[in-house]
Amino acid sequence: MESTGFRAYLLRMTRELAGVIDHTLLAPTATADDVRAAAAEVQEYGFYSLCVASRWAPLARQVLGESRLCCVVGFPHGNASKAAKAAESTQAVADGAVELDMVIDLGAARAGDLKAVEADVAAVVGAAGAFPVKAILETAYFDDPSMIAELSRAAVAGGAAFVKTSTGFGPGGATLQAVRSMRAAVGADIGVKASGGVRTAEDVARYLEAGATRIGASQSIAIVSGSAAKADGY
Repeated sequence: MESTGFRAYLLRMTRELAGVIDHTLLAPTATADDVRAAAAEVQEYGFYSLCVASRWAPLARQVLGESRLCCVVGFPHGNASKAAKAAESTQAVADGAVELDMVIDLGAARAGDLKAVEADVAAVVGAAGAFPVKAILETAYFDDPSMIAELSRAAVAGGAAFVKTSTGFGPGGATLQAVRSMRAAVGADIGVKASGGVRTAEDVARYLEAGATRIGASQSIAIVSGSAAKADGY
């Protein structure tokens, strides 16, 4: 039988692990009940934030109370105009978001137009005001680590507080190599978020060791509880 001290230790370790995870609900079929349930899970497990589509921000804020709300912008393809992304950002912040995860202009990125990538990020950063913006690079589209590094630096030049690996809807998710390239490119003062395919506590530990400071996961409860996570999802 577990001692009271051991149960307290497990609870503390679970809270520490949960504290680096953005609990994510971005399925296109998500319902209002799903959002309510995910918000309640953030409060129960102590996840860093709830990350949802911006249309759910008012409902999520209502349920979350003082817990952090993160919204995605230009998700999942990044091909909205700068003006559209800025408008979405402004509305998300007005509706209670305190962090924004934006998808960069992937067409410009693939063409090597780093100035366009920087300007795209800057438009969202300007609309976000004091709130931090994470730039999603969708690293699975870029085989060359040096390109991932260049995109990371362009995002930071645009004002991003974090660079992030993936949407979870692209051709692949986070990799250790991508996280290492991002961390080396941005230095110690910029956040790095690993997302897409992070499903176990061991995965989290590996990405933190590689340089990540935040994790995005839809399988958050499985991660902190040690149960088997589903193979699909964000």
